[in-house]
Amino acid sequence: MRRTRQHHLHALDLGAALALTAVYVGFARLTADDGQPVYTGPFWLGCLLAAAVGLPIAVRRRRPLAVLGTVLAALATASLLDIPREPYTAAGLAAYLVALAEPARRSVPALAVTLPVACGAVYLGEAVVTPAEDARGAVGVAGLVLLVIAGSWGAGFTVRGRRSAAAEEQRRRAERALDEERLRIARELHDIVSHHLGMIAVKAGVAGHVAQDDPAQARAALKVIEETSRSALADMRRTLGVLRSDSAPLGPAPGLDRLDTLAAEARRAGVDVALTVRVGEEPAEGTQLTVYRIVQESLTNAIRHAAPTRCRVTVEADAGEIRIDVADEGPPPGPGRQTREPPGGHGLLGIRERTTMYGGSFEAGPRPEGGFAVSVRLPIEGNR
Repeated sequence: MRRTRQHHLHALDLGAALALTAVYVGFARLTADDGQPVYTGPFWLGCLLAAAVGLPIAVRRRRPLAVLGTVLAALATASLLDIPREPYTAAGLAAYLVALAEPARRSVPALAVTLPVACGAVYLGEAVVTPAEDARGAVGVAGLVLLVIAGSWGAGFTVRGRRSAAAEEQRRRAERALDEERLRIARELHDIVSHHLGMIAVKAGVAGHVAQDDPAQARAALKVIEETSRSALADMRRTLGVLRSDSAPLGPAPGLDRLDTLAAEARRAGVDVALTVRVGEEPAEGTQLTVYRIVQESLTNAIRHAAPTRCRVTVEADAGEIRIDVADEGPPPGPGRQTREPPGGHGLLGIRERTTMYGGSFEAGPRPEGGFAVSVRLPIEGNR
């Protein structure tokens, strides 16, 4: 698309170049019927000046400064020979591209040279070499030329400024998107590592506690540790693959259909999960991932702080809202067991951040009857 647009612009420049050349060839053939001074030199020289005025416009996008210099010299010479009958349109076209394509450190000096040369040549041609106007009239014609060239340059400079501002805004958006992506990956890694290491820590404690008295249970705990470690490594490889290559193979983002897998993993770690999912129309993928991560982090907290225990997980959706409730019964009473403190660290903070990002509400704290509860409300349309 961009290449096609460039071809169209070059074609327009070529058309303008040929038109200006033809116009100046016509100026070189004018007679003195209207009483104005006319060109009296050889026709071949007039054609040469006409070509120098018009044809460079065809390549003004490739060599804007060179084109402006060539056109300006040709126009100044033509003015002294009484050829031009228009206000330096070719110089205006060239000045526009100089301001548009060149940085200010080059375009401003170019304008500072162009204006006095053009206006001086016009004044000399009109009032000194072959007087056709009095001094006031010559100044008026020179002022018109100045207005054309300076106005064209100013238009190009304005467009360049707007494009620069748009590019800067696009760069800032790209940086914000990169920061958001880094934060998303950091959250994903935290959720993966926190969940799996929580299960490993619990099962390692069980294995160490029953290693001598119940070797079979210890072996079962080590088996869970092995499976959980492999699952964690696989998840981390998939997530980090995004950082290594754009073509890294990616699996589908976990969603509501993977909640039963979370519940099964939690059961192996000592949390008896009763899972209830009542969702009609399937939410968007981003919302499903958020629900999955919230349930995952809540179960991880239950594994760390309350296992072995029972936990109810309820995910319901209606009236444009998804409700997520995760409530455990706390650790079983027994000698040496301490009252559970609310979980700290980044787990609840991550849940709060995810909830806030989608414009939802979040509550978490100890239950009056014992245990801990997490309650999240997410608007379904917040992700669309």
